[in-house]
Amino acid sequence: MLKKTLTYEDYNGNQVTEDYYFNLSKAEVIEMEASAEGGFGEMLKKIAEEKNVPLMMSTFKMFILKSVGIKSEDGKHFRKSPEITADFESSEAYSALFSELCTSAEAATAFIAGILPVDAAQRNDLIAKAKTMQIPSET
Repeated sequence: MLKKTLTYEDYNGNQVTEDYYFNLSKAEVIEMEASAEGGFGEMLKKIAEEKNVPLMMSTFKMFILKSVGIKSEDGKHFRKSPEITADFESSEAYSALFSELCTSAEAATAFIAGILPVDAAQRNDLIAKAKTMQIPSET
């Protein structure tokens, strides 16, 4: 689980700093691995090698929206729902996080590492492949 503190300007012009939580369960990682030909790690590697910017951006978006949720106070539940996802996506906090992941390979790697289950068998492989994903800056 990743706790991420995000600072952004809300729609009233106020600077806001809030904590958000992101997590992928073991079951979600297994589903992601099964959904991609050759596994999700191979898909990340291919995206990075091809420098496929639109696919990189959609992958970052998928990671963010699939992992955002609300941790229960007792730590026994991590609630996700279409409403929680939609509320986050419609906020400037989402824009701040998305921008950060698209412009920093280190931030993207740290985010992906933070949302993966601690004992996921594919964790190191996914992280290694994620390290190579960075949207090229326009020069």
